[in-house]
Amino acid sequence: MAKVLRIRITICIVFINRIPGHHSLSRDFSCSNNSMSGIFYHHSFAHPKKSSIFADMKQEIIDKINRLASQDEPFLFVINYQGDKSFIRLLSDINPEECLFDFEGRRNFSHVRKETLKEEIPEVTWQIEPPLYNDYERSFDIVKSNIMGGNSYLTNLTCRIPVSCNLSLEDIFHRAKGKYKLLLKRNENLNPFVCFSPETFVRIKNGRIYSYPMKGTLDASLPDAEKLLMEDEKEAAEHATIVDLIRNDLSRVAENVRVDKYRYIDILHTNKGDILQTSSEISGRLPEDYRQHLGEILDAQLPAGSITGAPKDKTMQIIHEAEGYDRGFYTGIMGIYDQGELNSAVMIRFVEEETSPSKTEKGKYSEVSRELYFKAGGGITSKSDCRKEYEEVIQKIYLPIQENPSSEY
Repeated sequence: MAKVLRIRITICIVFINRIPGHHSLSRDFSCSNNSMSGIFYHHSFAHPKKSSIFADMKQEIIDKINRLASQDEPFLFVINYQGDKSFIRLLSDINPEECLFDFEGRRNFSHVRKETLKEEIPEVTWQIEPPLYNDYERSFDIVKSNIMGGNSYLTNLTCRIPVSCNLSLEDIFHRAKGKYKLLLKRNENLNPFVCFSPETFVRIKNGRIYSYPMKGTLDASLPDAEKLLMEDEKEAAEHATIVDLIRNDLSRVAENVRVDKYRYIDILHTNKGDILQTSSEISGRLPEDYRQHLGEILDAQLPAGSITGAPKDKTMQIIHEAEGYDRGFYTGIMGIYDQGELNSAVMIRFVEEETSPSKTEKGKYSEVSRELYFKAGGGITSKSDCRKEYEEVIQKIYLPIQENPSSEY
């Protein structure tokens, strides 16, 4: 039996125990006990209704995922934050002119066209228009006052930031490094966007479901950066809260839920320098018939805890009030299912393209301007400082550009 990591959490879990409707498993992260199955595990995959701010995933989306998973045909799914819009296709049916993906080397293209890479551009230009500090502070204060009032213990506050770049979304897709990369081009349901996410949502392998929440970042160039990150009380509290939340989410659909690895460090390479990021690994055993219920399994985990907070329902209401914009597909999920195995990601590190209509002399509308927006955010706790959180958001607005992307035919 794999050794189960035992970690005593001294921050946050006490508070989570008091959250109505939130099932804390204990303050000790030794989660291999089977006793939780009687509380959370339902063969019917029933789970509590969600906040009116975030309705359950549309039934037609759930049904389509269940049907395709039952047929064991490899497919891609992309679901927005609200759970009411999706892009779901068999891998064999995906047109590269409509969608490009690269999930840890599994991709639907083999070569990059030279004209796509714009090799004539000697240097990539990247400019951002950070939100005004006063505007960010206003949103931050809404979140912080709710936290101090006991309505939330962690809230993920995000922003929509205008950026300018001399690359197209397709150029960005091919040039950017990313564990999970996706380009969806314009159709009737969505604005085109590119995502280069480092964050795994859930994996399913050999009948077990795994989650890898990412919380806590720091500039890797700082002296003793790793030590500073691991000893930061605010970052530790934020991470502990998310681990407990994700553990509860997995316990709705799985048995023997446990924390296999707690708060390890990854290095993210960006065009502005390296960033340290802390993650954990949590897993549980799925029932034998999970293939027939993949839609419900995903729905029970949504929206991802790492991009909402705790407790989810009230925190999503706070997010709705504080952010003042529609996240769209940003912070939704994307994944590939193939013969019982799932690999999926949270859609962070996200650039969206919008076009502004303008009237012609004849009174008709035509698309004339192209605007790019980078969406980014971070977790707010009772220990958060507004200025530091504002600077962290700006730090996350980056392109992880590759120096020499492949251009062979």
